Amino acid sequence: MKLRLLAVGQKMPAWVEKGFAEYAGRMPPESRLELVEIPLAQRGKSKPVERAMREEGEKLLSACGERDLVIALDVRGKPWSTEQLAENLGDWQQQGRDVSLLVGGPDGLSPECLQRAERRWSLSPLTLPHPLVRIILAEQLYRAVSILKNHPYHRA
Repeated sequence: MKLRLLAVGQKMPAWVEKGFAEYAGRMPPESRLELVEIPLAQRGKSKPVERAMREEGEKLLSACGERDLVIALDVRGKPWSTEQLAENLGDWQQQGRDVSLLVGGPDGLSPECLQRAERRWSLSPLTLPHPLVRIILAEQLYRAVSILKNHPYHRA
């Protein structure tokens, strides 16, 4: 199973790249975590936000595999505990499908992305900076894997 984090935004600060790489590098070969960065669409007076979101959404969806389980990270999604994430991850591994986790730009995900998603997941009711979401997501996926493997990293 391949886990792909599809995130709008490029050229992250070094601390973001290093943090993501730290946890992604800890993932086992059977659950590799890959980051796919989607360019931020231009916004301005001549280009409304809706059009920019639609462009970003098209690029996000084209990066998803046809059979992928698509999960939208959305503040209005369902919150999961770490243990629930581990349970979900175990289920995804059993399904044998690749997983695409979608993180939108500053205005969120397009309606098309939300429609394509089989699940919506909220990391927190707080508004988190999108660069930080990458690190939190990678760490939580690693933590979920450690639970499934009975590794001592997670000590709840």
